[in-house]
Amino acid sequence: MEKDKKRNRFDYAGMGKEVLILTVATFIIAAAVFFFLIPSHAAVSSISGLAIVLSNFLPMSVSGITMLLNVVLLLLGFILCGQEFGAKTVYTSILLPAFLAAFEAIFPENTSITNDTALDVVCYIFVVSIGLSILFNRNASSGGLDIVAKILNKYLHMDLGRAMSMSGMLVALSSALVYDKKTVVLSVLGTYLNGMVLDHFIFGQNIKRRVCIISKDKEAQIRDWILYTLKSGATIYQAQGAYDGRVRNEIITIVDKNEYQKLMQYLLKEDPQAFITVYTVSDMRYIPKNGAGQ
Repeated sequence: MEKDKKRNRFDYAGMGKEVLILTVATFIIAAAVFFFLIPSHAAVSSISGLAIVLSNFLPMSVSGITMLLNVVLLLLGFILCGQEFGAKTVYTSILLPAFLAAFEAIFPENTSITNDTALDVVCYIFVVSIGLSILFNRNASSGGLDIVAKILNKYLHMDLGRAMSMSGMLVALSSALVYDKKTVVLSVLGTYLNGMVLDHFIFGQNIKRRVCIISKDKEAQIRDWILYTLKSGATIYQAQGAYDGRVRNEIITIVDKNEYQKLMQYLLKEDPQAFITVYTVSDMRYIPKNGAGQ
């Protein structure tokens, strides 16, 4: 009975933490939209930009088209990306306009902070990418084209940044029907840059490296250091040299950024003659084990 009560308390605590994280991320996105995107008039990965273009061809208001597109995309998110993603995205989609309305009430005379359209776009991309990366890492989105990006990521295994660029490019290019040439160019460049920065925030923090080490005399010491000092896993393969035909063991380990720096410093000190190759690992799926070893 006591265990059940504790488990429920932990569940509520976890849910509260999740809601807080989603709220902070949505606040960051709302601030980026209000203070930088709106003054710039650029259509950078924005469903509202598409609605403005479509309003010139459909007998509907911009708000009506925006709501219709968001409802359709939310339904697709529920169906194709799962209930958790859909529920979280509904929450952030409701919260985002609420934050924007609050900003409008607090800052009724919203003008460009930088007084430069290009700089507004750059600032928007940097700030919004922080919020979006938090949401995507929590299996959520802010709605709109983010849902399209998530669907492309899930079913086409496309990086989220690239998916955002592809979905946003349609809006950016269509803005040529409404905005001037400078705004269109900024929208296209901003959409592409937004995808690159988003990938950096999402994968740059989680990127790992696959380090392959062949040592003539220090194999045992290096292996033990990886397992018991670095506390990482390792796999050993036999590798045969093409020139002399000699068989040596190759130690392979996957480490994060901090572990990689420690490992390279250790190898430089312990065995400067070791043959080392390094590969970037952007995704890794495995069942965690207790203790070291892979």
